[in-house]
Amino acid sequence: MLAGRTWKGAGAVINESMFSSKTDNWETPQDFFDKLNKEFYFNLDACATDENAKCKVYFTKEQDGLSQEWGSRTWCNPPYGREIGKWVKKASEESSKGKLVVMLVPARTDTQWFHSYIYNKCGVETRMIKGRLRFGSSKNSAPFPSMVVVFRTGI
Repeated sequence: MLAGRTWKGAGAVINESMFSSKTDNWETPQDFFDKLNKEFYFNLDACATDENAKCKVYFTKEQDGLSQEWGSRTWCNPPYGREIGKWVKKASEESSKGKLVVMLVPARTDTQWFHSYIYNKCGVETRMIKGRLRFGSSKNSAPFPSMVVVFRTGI
């Protein structure tokens, strides 16, 4: 694939780079996060950068949120690449300690991580998002559906 190439069809223009593996980081839209934060009152962003952190307390890639103890009310929008299953497993483990964990992940219901840690699990709620999110400062919506997963297994 060539970066910057676009497709036109069905009235939409889609940037080819959104389909590439150049990045697995998709910055949470602020207004979307604000609505969830109003409901859950997060005290930790488990997977952030200095530029996109949604909470005062957050872990960067260098701090490795997978090896840290998470907060009592954690927000997590993990990298969407091959490591995502580790983040979903960590969310499940942290919630089993009595913590609330809310994640924004792609709605990939055919994956092992979805079936192992989310689907039909006691204390786990899924919220399918209508339409496609527009991440960060992107002009286009994501090329995949998203879902919010609420882990309350230990609560």
